Amino acid sequence: MTEDELQKLLEKTLPPADLHGLFVEECQDDVRLRFSPGPDGRWSTAALLSIVDTSLRAASGLEAVLTHLNVTVLKPAQAADVIALARVIRRDGQSLHAEAWLFSHAVVDPMLHATATLRRP
Repeated sequence: MTEDELQKLLEKTLPPADLHGLFVEECQDDVRLRFSPGPDGRWSTAALLSIVDTSLRAASGLEAVLTHLNVTVLKPAQAADVIALARVIRRDGQSLHAEAWLFSHAVVDPMLHATATLRRP
């Protein structure tokens, strides 16, 4: 799948509230997504969890459903774009194990790490 195809699929599948100015930067082995903050420039915890969910599903297939999630917040989000890097770590039948890293503005110092198990139908 190309970046443009994933972009269109995410825009079609996700509710508008979960898009956060979504832009697919890369989708080869890892998926790299960029999200823009709202008008006030702040990121709520709910918005960051939405980004985690979107990133994990983009890496593992949009039909996958989250079954287990572990999130570690490393530092607060800055009033800047959030870059998400997500990848599938292991495939085990219908289950997938994936991780996502969230960064403020640039891929230098992570602000959040998430690991998850997802199930494909």
